Amino acid sequence: MRKVILLCVLLTTFCTANAQQKTAEENIKELLRLTGSGEIGVQMITQMVTSYKEQMPDVPAEFWDGFMKEVNPDDLVNLVVPVYAKYYTEKDVLELIAFYKSPLGQKLTRSLPFIMADSYKAGEEWGRKLGENVLKKLKEKGHMQ
Repeated sequence: MRKVILLCVLLTTFCTANAQQKTAEENIKELLRLTGSGEIGVQMITQMVTSYKEQMPDVPAEFWDGFMKEVNPDDLVNLVVPVYAKYYTEKDVLELIAFYKSPLGQKLTRSLPFIMADSYKAGEEWGRKLGENVLKKLKEKGHMQ
């Protein structure tokens, strides 16, 4: 039993030391990779393009296909690294990495794209209803015909 505990302590120490040998930027990029941030960004752009396609049905599909080929998740990750560095210490980032490597963190990462998609749809509906309401009130008050 002592050997197992010692092995666990050594493994944890090694993993922590290995993570700390990376630069802060590398650790943040690992965190963003673990959270799927780049992929979530691409998903958001895909949803945006889907909305544009509905609003602009005369635009050829080839245009949207070409646009999507230009979308690179690494571009978003590189833009977000300084933001994470601004708000999180290196210790914070290492703790977040440990969380996202845990079963709960992995579950969160797997479910987040679905949560984002459902939330996007809910937000669209909410915005549509608010827009209809404001137009109705503007007409009632005589500010609009």
